[in-house]
Amino acid sequence: MLIDDSLTVRTVFSRMIERESDMTIVASASTAERGLEELRRHQVDVILLDLEMPGMGGIEALPKLLKASPRTKVLVISSLTAAGAEHTVQALRMGAADTMLKPRPGGFNDDYRGQLLGKIRALKGLAPYEQPLRAASKWTERRVGKKPQLLAIGASTGGIHALNLFLRQVPANFDLPILITQHLPESFIPVFAKQMEAASGRRALLAGEDVEIRRGMIVIAPGHGHMVVRRKGSQLLTGLAFNPVKSGCTPSVDPMFETSAEACEGKVAGILLSGMGRDGTDGADAIINAGGTMYAQNAESCAVWGMPRAVTENGLASAILPPAELAEKILSDAGADAWR
Repeated sequence: MLIDDSLTVRTVFSRMIERESDMTIVASASTAERGLEELRRHQVDVILLDLEMPGMGGIEALPKLLKASPRTKVLVISSLTAAGAEHTVQALRMGAADTMLKPRPGGFNDDYRGQLLGKIRALKGLAPYEQPLRAASKWTERRVGKKPQLLAIGASTGGIHALNLFLRQVPANFDLPILITQHLPESFIPVFAKQMEAASGRRALLAGEDVEIRRGMIVIAPGHGHMVVRRKGSQLLTGLAFNPVKSGCTPSVDPMFETSAEACEGKVAGILLSGMGRDGTDGADAIINAGGTMYAQNAESCAVWGMPRAVTENGLASAILPPAELAEKILSDAGADAWR
């Protein structure tokens, strides 16, 4: 379903989507109020939602849409403005699954269409790596590794909502540093950092060259490069890397996991939350090989079960749970040194 007050945007999206044999637009609405009416009449897998509309805006409509159809995934179509970024990150925190920037005139090209269709298919679970485990498949619980010096979290599609649920369960006196790599457009990262501060009650910094990783802090990968971790004497410092990676993501989870495992000699708790694709898989191997511990969000609570899937199926995770329960498990496993 399309919900956008622009007839031009609805028309362009309709043309992009209806060329595909595995997609059908079941409803199109110019207001959020009309969208809610249509949702009561149709079974909808994915909603493309504009946030800036007259009447009931997308932010106000979002919780109503999710309540009316809990299994429906919402893909927010965001403007390029600063206000658009703030509203979009707010929507993702509230439970929207993913976002696409609304391009400037002339920007609805084949590359944009490919990205849009890829996101829709991922949210529906049509990509092979997002299919549920076969009934006969089982995962093997791995023993917890070395006591961690830090938590390193990777997330993508659906990850902001999961991060909020996770961080709210972490009390202030658990003060191991937390590193986060979240796939987001670069312009959204400062807003995202503020939301992580609000969710956790901790100060959040953006990673850069020689930013010290301190207890009780959150350090977030910027949107233009990968966060890496180095040891300098007794200090842990971040750096930035800009090399292409296998997943194609910038920032990528893999460099954060791999360099954390090396700098901390395996004393890392790696966490993969909801996300499309395979980013983090190689880094998870590095953490396990160094003696660390991996944790994964379970399929049922993910918007897209891509990134946590490989560590699940390969038996690398010590726990596979919804975000809040995952936090409780990690707090229990981390030991007395993790508490102030």
